[in-house]
Amino acid sequence: MSDFSKPAEDLLQAAKEYADLRIDDLKLRTAKGLTVAVSKLLGLILILGVVLALLLLLSFGLVLLVGEWIGSYGLAALMVAGVVAVVLLVLLKVRDKLFQGTFVSLFVKLFFAGHEESELSPDQDA
Repeated sequence: MSDFSKPAEDLLQAAKEYADLRIDDLKLRTAKGLTVAVSKLLGLILILGVVLALLLLLSFGLVLLVGEWIGSYGLAALMVAGVVAVVLLVLLKVRDKLFQGTFVSLFVKLFFAGHEESELSPDQDA
């Protein structure tokens, strides 16, 4: 009777090992995807910080330049603020098209394309 149950026990043990390996694979792929996503996010934050500082300095310079031309720094500051407000309104209008599509495609590439590439990579033994 013990000889009959031995293959079933071996099959059960192999199934448990397979499930454990699949869980480990999922954990590794998730960690890789999150690492890439966080590094891209931090890079984006750094770039946005530099761009913000650049825009601030350019706006200040533009206020000084326009203020010299029209003779009023206060009015020049209002004019530059108006231009920035118009740009902000345009960005708010197109934010869904601009950002949502970009982030959706980024996350799809991060979490799904990497899995397909690893299955199709030529350096793996067939």
